[in-house]
Amino acid sequence: MSFSNLGLSDKVLAAVAATGYTTPTPIQEQAIPHVLARRDVLGIAQTGTGKTAAFVLPMLTLLEKGRARARMPRTLILEPTRELAAQVKENFDKYGAGQKLNVALLIGGVSFGDQDSKLTRGVDVLIATPGRLLDHTERGGLLLTGVELLVIDEADRMLDMGFIPDIERICKLVPFTRQTLFFTATMPPEISRISETFLHNPERIEVSKPATTATGVSQFKVNGGREPHEKRELLRRLLRDAKDLNNAIIFCNRKREVAIVHKSLQKHGFSVGALHGDMDQSARTAALDQFRKGEIPLLVASDVAARGLDIPAVSHVFNFDVPHHADDYVHRIGRTGRAGRNGTAISIVTPLDSKSIAAIERLIGKTIPPAEGDYTVHSEQSEESEQPREHRAREGSREGSRGRRKRREREPRHAKEHARSPDHEPRHAKGGSRNGGSQAPAATARVPSIGRPEPRRAQRETESEPADHSHLPAFLLRPVRARV
Repeated sequence: MSFSNLGLSDKVLAAVAATGYTTPTPIQEQAIPHVLARRDVLGIAQTGTGKTAAFVLPMLTLLEKGRARARMPRTLILEPTRELAAQVKENFDKYGAGQKLNVALLIGGVSFGDQDSKLTRGVDVLIATPGRLLDHTERGGLLLTGVELLVIDEADRMLDMGFIPDIERICKLVPFTRQTLFFTATMPPEISRISETFLHNPERIEVSKPATTATGVSQFKVNGGREPHEKRELLRRLLRDAKDLNNAIIFCNRKREVAIVHKSLQKHGFSVGALHGDMDQSARTAALDQFRKGEIPLLVASDVAARGLDIPAVSHVFNFDVPHHADDYVHRIGRTGRAGRNGTAISIVTPLDSKSIAAIERLIGKTIPPAEGDYTVHSEQSEESEQPREHRAREGSREGSRGRRKRREREPRHAKEHARSPDHEPRHAKGGSRNGGSQAPAATARVPSIGRPEPRRAQRETESEPADHSHLPAFLLRPVRARV
């Protein structure tokens, strides 16, 4: 079947033909006619199957008639992350080039003033993340009473990120008679419950079993060591030995780990970028654009890059950390093997990941085989062994000072008390002032204590040491005769 048989308008068909697509994917083939018929749709399909075009193309056809009013968008698309929202806008710009539609993007990291001015001019398509959308509605700059079509994309990711209460609030602000499109890759029980709440007699489209992986992705696992530096060393060996590696996304569970792995790979000569939720929006966009253009072949990312990002040419995915939730594994490896291509996914598994990897294998319904080759991690090897000599010398000097400090801390407690005891410090002989005519005898040298030397001020204030009045004039030191 071709796109011309789905009921799309001539303008949309021309835009699709200009991009080179001729045959719709299964989710597009089944969903587009129901969307054009104004039916609610529940779409379940694994990542990389073209879900975005399944709602963008029919929306462009429906929006050819009508006109937007100020601060009242005609359609609303909700996305869990800024990157996904920006990607959907790119699809509207690509397929709607021949139409005069106003498309606005409401995401964090952008000034409210610019977004508000776009809403004032009127918006046909509003693409937003839930938090920023509610901020605009609470300020009174946005009315959702004119929404005719609501799209909730990546619903399972919304659940993971805690956006379901916000989605419920937004659904109360849009008209009850709206058309709702609900797309998800996995179908946990909570998603089933809210889909029954949001959708009215929906058309269920399931082109693959929930939580299944693409057939073109070869999956492997490698046993890693317990220590972080062992995992980083193993990752570098996997990157160097990977066959046909064009580019790769390296996933970590924590934002802090993303920064550490990114810095480690840079230090060892890899061209790599980073992407996680705490970065500024401009930095996130720049890193993603560089990766898409091929300027950097490696991207270390958190799960913010695991959902829906369309980078067709990704050849490899590496799980530096095994995800805590089995569903996240499906989304991560879905970044490779997209649009019918082949891909490779390799996970580094430590002894602490045994339960997580078992849950993943139960979810996908098969056992992940070990990777070919000898990737045994030797505990005596460390990341410092591959560092340049000058860097090791600098680190050695720092470790020397830290080592001496640790040795002082490990000294027996009785030795420290013995050295600091007043009974073992020699008393200084009492004597008069230099300016008074009598010379004080030379002070006996103090026994140094173990550890850092005492400050000079503390030494002067010791009871056994006479006060130093050499800075005073002689007449002030003469004895004063009291008058009776």
